[in-house]
Amino acid sequence: MFQLATSANVACGLHAGDPITMLDSCRAAYELDVTVGAHIGYRDLAGYGRRSLDMSFDELFGDVLYQLGALDGVAHAVGASVDYVKPHGALYDTLIHDAEQASAVVAAVNAYDPGLPILGFPGSQLLTQAKEAGHPVFTEAFADRAYLADGSLVPLSEEDAVLREVDVVVERAVRLATQGEVVAIDGTVLALRPDSLCIHGGTPGAVETAARIRTGLEAAGVELAPFA
Repeated sequence: MFQLATSANVACGLHAGDPITMLDSCRAAYELDVTVGAHIGYRDLAGYGRRSLDMSFDELFGDVLYQLGALDGVAHAVGASVDYVKPHGALYDTLIHDAEQASAVVAAVNAYDPGLPILGFPGSQLLTQAKEAGHPVFTEAFADRAYLADGSLVPLSEEDAVLREVDVVVERAVRLATQGEVVAIDGTVLALRPDSLCIHGGTPGAVETAARIRTGLEAAGVELAPFA
């Protein structure tokens, strides 16, 4: 997968990952010139970070700092660096609308590195507050996730939330990159101008899908480069 991506969201140990996995991931990213992002999440190893947690400002602030420091230390040990931050799973979903948790995350990132870019969902509380705090912000779209007509993602608890037909995913990725739009489950055409396209590495057949997407994007004349 590292040979196909331009940026890699690396789990920092609280929702997934461990020191060895982080070390191997950062080393592979460095050797293949792939940008490393801190994939921060709730403290939820058993639930893979997909369960929303009611955390105080200080609790979430501390957990985000902990994750940033852990991954950044490992990255520096192999010559790499953490060049952006992206939330994972339930935290990602919560930060779309929850202003208080978004403020804790932004405050932690700002305390760690005031210039660290943040990647997230368009129009989210996270990106709104991050921009106000002076962080570079980047939006993303999902080639392998289904969208609702209001522009939100179909919840993972629902059937068909994740798209598994490779041809469909490739077509969506190319359309997002070249036309800035995606079709929702009811046929609504949504206008999106993402800075990054997300492909989930844990989906069965993810490497083959990523390879096909990269081939499709290059054939369409899309220049592939890290956003941060």
